[in-house]
Amino acid sequence: MRGRVWKYGDHVNTDVIIPGRYLDDYDVRSMAKHALEDLDPRFARDVAYGDVIVAGRNFGCGSSREQAPLALKHAGVGAVVAISFARIFFRNAVNVGLPVVELDATGMFESGDVALINLEKGIIVNETTGRTGRFEPLPDFLLDILRDGGLVPHTAKRLY
Repeated sequence: MRGRVWKYGDHVNTDVIIPGRYLDDYDVRSMAKHALEDLDPRFARDVAYGDVIVAGRNFGCGSSREQAPLALKHAGVGAVVAISFARIFFRNAVNVGLPVVELDATGMFESGDVALINLEKGIIVNETTGRTGRFEPLPDFLLDILRDGGLVPHTAKRLY
């Protein structure tokens, strides 16, 4: 996957990813229009399909709301790369089909750089600067879930 980088800091919580005031709207496309708006008002307007979020520690902390990774995925985010993730966000992201990569790439990227990520090989490249990083690829069973678009389509594929 390849996309433009949006860089953020530590502790980006689920209330910032999708503010609680939008949780009464169950249309994920509508929620996606408000993704990260309190942190970066340009994000939801300017994010493009495949763009990559690079962040610091504890991305997705806060409540366990599944809407946070859903809003990012439906906004067009192709992957989130962070030093660390809140465990429930990490699993919710995989469950909805949003790739997550644990890697400290904060020194490797600036907002606007172009990232190329190979999930299977564990390689990330900053195509703007030529810098390359390596990460531990997700286990095959999680990659299978991501390839199938999330846990529900993955399970349906296996059952039918």
